[in-house]
Amino acid sequence: MRRTIIFAIVLAASLSLMAQPPQRGEGNVPGRGPMFQQTPDPENVAYAKRAGFGSSTFYGRSSNYSPTFFIYPDTKLDKDAAEALVKEMISAGIDTTFHVSAYVINPIGDKYDNAADFESFKTMFNRARSGNLKVIGIGNGATFVNAVIAPQAADHLAGILTIGGKPAKAFKGQSYGVPAYVAGKNADKVARNYKAFNAAHADESLLQVVVNSDADASLPEIFNDCWEKVFSTCFRYNNYKHTHYMGATFGQYGPYELEPFTIWERMNIERKVVTVPQGSGNNQSLPYLWYEYWPKELMNGAPERSVPVMVLLHGNANDPRTQAETSGFLEVAGKERFFVVEMEWQGSRTAAAMGHDGVESVIYWLLGQYPQLDPSRIYAEGLSAGSMTATQLGIRKSHLFTAVGGHSGALFGSMPGQSARPNPFSNYQSIMAEATQKRGAVEIPYCSVFGTADDVVPFFTPDNWKGNSYLNAWNVYQIINGIDVVKDLDFSKDPLFGMTLRDREVVTTNKGEGIKMEMGQLYKGDMPIIKICAVVDYGHWNFKPTAQVMWDFFKQFSRDPETGKLIYHAE
Repeated sequence: MRRTIIFAIVLAASLSLMAQPPQRGEGNVPGRGPMFQQTPDPENVAYAKRAGFGSSTFYGRSSNYSPTFFIYPDTKLDKDAAEALVKEMISAGIDTTFHVSAYVINPIGDKYDNAADFESFKTMFNRARSGNLKVIGIGNGATFVNAVIAPQAADHLAGILTIGGKPAKAFKGQSYGVPAYVAGKNADKVARNYKAFNAAHADESLLQVVVNSDADASLPEIFNDCWEKVFSTCFRYNNYKHTHYMGATFGQYGPYELEPFTIWERMNIERKVVTVPQGSGNNQSLPYLWYEYWPKELMNGAPERSVPVMVLLHGNANDPRTQAETSGFLEVAGKERFFVVEMEWQGSRTAAAMGHDGVESVIYWLLGQYPQLDPSRIYAEGLSAGSMTATQLGIRKSHLFTAVGGHSGALFGSMPGQSARPNPFSNYQSIMAEATQKRGAVEIPYCSVFGTADDVVPFFTPDNWKGNSYLNAWNVYQIINGIDVVKDLDFSKDPLFGMTLRDREVVTTNKGEGIKMEMGQLYKGDMPIIKICAVVDYGHWNFKPTAQVMWDFFKQFSRDPETGKLIYHAE
């Protein structure tokens, strides 16, 4: 019992760090964004513009991975000149839409000192804790960035812009690359180092180097072009061997993962924000809220019952756009063209809690509103608490969903020999009972994705696996699907999963130092029914490449809407 209580306390504290406190917004449904209390900025910070979340309403973009800019000027600037520089360079549209933070950082002395100013950079880096840090250098500041920051910190940065700086000596050491935009005098020479630096990772399209040799280009023209071609294409954060929102110091966990920044318009996807008043009950002033993401050609021109439905569920107290903008599913939808809907499923101060029945009601509403949606291909996936909810929905609403899955969440339950403690993210005993009652009568594919270094919803180890939430979920889906239930793990069969899986593979990605995904499947006869994907040494959050893994598993299945029978479309 003591272990269960301690874990519940740790879980609550960890999940609370993911929460984003309410901010004032416009319209009837104001949004939420992060708020941090900071000590005063170092003296060499001439101007600090912190993200304005007043416009971070549910009708705008999420504040997840809002860009932070460190700007190194040509010479020391006072506060007024530094503020004028930021306002000249960063347009109001980019500032408010993407919730920009910007710091103008003067040299420590009268001019840049490589050692002292790099220490200043590390101090600012540790304070900012940004998952989307970009560095800009102008004139002498650009020379400092080229010579010092780029060689030593490139793998922590989501982009570098240098204007008019001198080229540095060839970068030494191992390179994980950095997206770069080089402008002004000597641009071609400066760019050579960045191109050579990125050459080792030619498989990563985000590691581009753009050269602008236009000597007459203005500062805002250069920034806007850089934003369009480099800065807005990616973010970089670190979830390796820890959970990124818990914080890390410079260099503590190796190179940061580089991921595409989600801008759905560039994928020819249109977003619709929908609020619907509750029909009855308490809190009728709070509407149901969801986000629809439509590949434009499917909104009006798709044949009836031709468009798959992907339901996303965000984590505990997250901004309800979190899963759409950070999971990778919009990028997959941009390639494979399916409909995505993310719901505010748990309720917030400004939107109603849907619960399982509410999620089902919204899906039926969508099917009635859009005849092109395919009721035989409805899938659900979530993050953390959203993953737990998706896991439950697969059992509770097996008549509705074709397949479900989740990232960094499963089914909390009681330890063997202990009585169950109430847990809002579990309902383990009732879920198990329903799976048992349906055993053999219902088939529901399940995809479980998690990081092995998750300290919020931990994966098991050979010495500590009984009652683990992931094993609970696998057991529940083994039961409902009528296959053998693996209750006792044997790590001689598989040192990671403790059970024999088919199609066992290890995939090395181009993220960080080469983050690996270990995968395998459980079958029912000749049909894969449970897919398990472990992201090795990864913390509690989405790993974008797994969205494609999960979708490739889901799309093998449909469900006859008349009989409810699962159909496996074998390759």
